[in-house]
Amino acid sequence: MPDQDDSLLLYLNDAIATTRNKEDLFRSVTEKLRLIFPFDAITILTLDAEHQYRRVFLRDYLGEMLLPDQIGRKPLGRTPIEGTPIELFVRQPHLHQYDLTELLDTYPQYQPFGALLERGMRYFTVVPLRTSGHLIGLLSLVARRHPDFSPNDIDLLEKIGSLVAVAVTNTLAFEDMARREQEKSMQLALNNALLSIKERGELFRTIATEINHVVPCDYFGVRVREPNSPVRALAEFNKQSDGTFAPLDENRYDDLPHPVQNKEAVVELFSKPAVYVGADFESLSRQYDLLRYIREQRGTQSILCAPLDANGEPAAALILASHQPLAFTEETLELIQTLVPQIRLAIQNVLAFEQIDALRTQLERERTYLIDEINTTAAARLDDFVGGSAVMQQVYTRLAQVAPTDTTVLITGETGTGKELVARALHNLSPRKERALIKINCAALPAQLIESELFGHEKGAFTGAHDRRIGKFELADGGTIFLDEVGELPLDLQAKLLRVLQEKEFERIGGRRVIHTDVRVIAATNRVLEDEVAAGHFRADLYYRLNVFPIKLPPLRERPEDIEPLMRHFLERFTKQMGKPVRGLRERDLKALRQYGWPGNVRELEHVLEQAVIVSQGPFLEFAGFSAAAQVAPAAPEAGGPLKTLKDQERDHILAALRRTGGRVSGPNGAAVLLDINPKTLEARMKKLGIQRTVEVK
Repeated sequence: MPDQDDSLLLYLNDAIATTRNKEDLFRSVTEKLRLIFPFDAITILTLDAEHQYRRVFLRDYLGEMLLPDQIGRKPLGRTPIEGTPIELFVRQPHLHQYDLTELLDTYPQYQPFGALLERGMRYFTVVPLRTSGHLIGLLSLVARRHPDFSPNDIDLLEKIGSLVAVAVTNTLAFEDMARREQEKSMQLALNNALLSIKERGELFRTIATEINHVVPCDYFGVRVREPNSPVRALAEFNKQSDGTFAPLDENRYDDLPHPVQNKEAVVELFSKPAVYVGADFESLSRQYDLLRYIREQRGTQSILCAPLDANGEPAAALILASHQPLAFTEETLELIQTLVPQIRLAIQNVLAFEQIDALRTQLERERTYLIDEINTTAAARLDDFVGGSAVMQQVYTRLAQVAPTDTTVLITGETGTGKELVARALHNLSPRKERALIKINCAALPAQLIESELFGHEKGAFTGAHDRRIGKFELADGGTIFLDEVGELPLDLQAKLLRVLQEKEFERIGGRRVIHTDVRVIAATNRVLEDEVAAGHFRADLYYRLNVFPIKLPPLRERPEDIEPLMRHFLERFTKQMGKPVRGLRERDLKALRQYGWPGNVRELEHVLEQAVIVSQGPFLEFAGFSAAAQVAPAAPEAGGPLKTLKDQERDHILAALRRTGGRVSGPNGAAVLLDINPKTLEARMKKLGIQRTVEVK
């Protein structure tokens, strides 16, 4: 039937020349072949140039065509032909027929043959596919009945094989061109995203969308692991029903059982390039709880992992997942790996931008804080020490010894002795002087607000938390924090402060993220903390953590030789500030000032001199009311007389201040301003000491 054969060849040649769609082309080929040669299944395999690997190009069972992404449970990547019957077929130069039962005797482990026999197919015909004399693949025809081919049939099939070889070559070339064009478009889009997008979420959403155009996936994630830190998600997205990608909550596994939460278990799995699909993924899901969870609850059936590591950088990996059982192949992995440099650059850019942003934010916070500090401390120059007494020389020596270190310092002393001045000197003489000194008065805030002030809070953490607040410990990162009146901290907060000192980490109120901080702690108190520990008001473990290097400041009454230099210092400052003339100091006034006990110490001396500069009119300074105050608290008890307790001294000092202000506590002319403490703190002290304004200050 030469005319029929020529007609078939002409039809096939025309179909190959005009049809570009692979599915339409090979449906036409198989339909025409089935009319002339009875067969039940047809398979086309392609071979690499060295004939080491094969790939399924098309398979047709009983008229049901299956393209590569629809076949079997294994990925259709390159498969080695060594040790398989494909080696035998490749060695045959012409069409050859086989009995599957005989082939199975030689290759008993070759599963495809067993599957064909189970379907009743037994006879196997292999036609080599050649173009320009080169073997590019194999066409196999399988039938239940033995085909009776004449020499003309064999010749026709080999000619058809040549035409099919041309069709396969053309199709592969077109697919390769289309794939390369798509890959170039994707790489160009990624480059544009890197150049134009700085925000992490938007950048990685764009990367996920572009990759999805070439490698369809349902999940896109980039996970990083810095040294000595747990794995964290840099970006995670899930495909929505409309095809767009939405971010996932990093803490979505926190409420699940611990084995599922344990993401560290699969780190090793993601640390090497690999594709896990079909049976391989099912096997891994039995081994790893997290994979079993996402398979059962999320429907995941395929995963692709591509490490993004670079020398000296945090370990990172790109992970793609899909609901399709055979979504990824080795070729898919090779393509994704070509994108690794761009994605790694995206990570570097994101981390750099975020670091710059964090530094800018921190600098802005420090600037705001320091401006507030300047505004609130402009009336007090606390940048110089005055006084050369022996006891103060000991203080200077200890200060110089500990300042260059990061050691925690506990400054003790009565109110007004200059504890904040020492804290500032410690900071300014330390390697941290370029960063901020953050101070907080633990006695000036209600107990319920101190924790937020120290550690910050998240938006919505409690009633009134309308915005996120950055705590003082976070603000002081890299610098120094000064905890004034640390003895006033409630016991529950003492435990949290102890954790910061021990672990260098904390969490905001209402937050889940652990924040690491590098802060030098300087604490101060006018209480005797050993007594507070004995009374159960202060934690012993926190006391020993704070009292690493104690500095005790002597009261002013123990260094009377420093009173005159301090007076000269304050007088010079106040006369310049107020534009007042320089006035003389009577010897009797100086003697009285030296004999006074100064329960308010240097701060009280400063305020006395400030008032004297304001009210003085003649050639000498006038200390109106000072003699009355001196009678309240004599400089020292008479020989053999009783020594007043610190509590009594404090009570007398507050009473003296109230007498000067006519019983007024707050306001610009109140006792709180005179004593330089918060009005609420003063009221609390008065209540504790039993001072009632209406009774005591008459």
